[in-house]
Amino acid sequence: MQIREARPEDDATLAMLISEANKDVATRFGLNADNCPKHPSFCTAAWVRADFARGERYFIAERDGAPTACVAYEVPNPAVAYLNRLSVLPAHRRQGQGEQLVRHVLSLARADGIATVSIGVIGEHAELQRWYARQGFVAGEQKHFAHLPFSVRYMSFKTL
Repeated sequence: MQIREARPEDDATLAMLISEANKDVATRFGLNADNCPKHPSFCTAAWVRADFARGERYFIAERDGAPTACVAYEVPNPAVAYLNRLSVLPAHRRQGQGEQLVRHVLSLARADGIATVSIGVIGEHAELQRWYARQGFVAGEQKHFAHLPFSVRYMSFKTL
C-alpha cells in the first residue's frame, strides 16, 4: 500500500472513496439526505473542493495503483488538528489501511508540533469508538446537536 497526498484534481476520486466507504454506516443508522444531508455517504466532489479551498489536506491510500482509502487532515489552530473523513472501501477493510492512514495523520501532526489530534464519531457507533481507542484515541465529551439524528462523541490523541 502506498499513501500519497491528494491534489484538488483528485476531488472525484476522493468523493467516491468517502461516499462508498460510508454508505453502510448511513444504512446502519438510518441516515438519508433528508435527516443528515452532510453525512459522508453523500459526499460530492464539490464538498472535497471546498475542503481543499479552506486548507484541508487529503491523503489517498492505493493498492496496485488503485485508490482504496483516504483521510483528511485539517489544522484549525496551532494546538489542534482534525482527522476527518477516514474512509476505507468495504472490500479493503481489516487489512490495516485505516490504521496506516491514522498513523500518517498523527505523524504529520507531530511534525507540525501539534499537541492534539481530534476526531468526532457517531456517539452510538460503539464499534468505531473501540477501534479508535485501539489506535490510542481517548473518548471525551458526547454532544447532541438539534440538526443531527445522532450524538457526536469527541475523541482525542495526544501527540506530544
